[in-house]
Amino acid sequence: MGELIRLEELDRERRRSRARVAERAHLERAVAVLRENLAAAATALRDAPDARVQTELLGRIERFAAMIRYGMRMLGDSSGGGVDGPSAADRPAAGH
Repeated sequence: MGELIRLEELDRERRRSRARVAERAHLERAVAVLRENLAAAATALRDAPDARVQTELLGRIERFAAMIRYGMRMLGDSSGGGVDGPSAADRPAAGH
């Protein structure tokens, strides 16, 4: 009877391990897509015609960076993948 319980435990752990691997792969792909979108937004910012569009793109870039940092933390990478650092919202306003 003990052997049967142990086999069930091993099978359950094997299924959990497969699920974790699949979840990690999905998260890695999501972070990669976010990085692609971050790069596209940065390129668009470089070519942005006016301040209104630049402001919108900067907000989008900050959101992408925050989501990438979060995804990297979930993956166990505390370095943040090179997009770490305070956002504009974290910095004091000029003249204060």
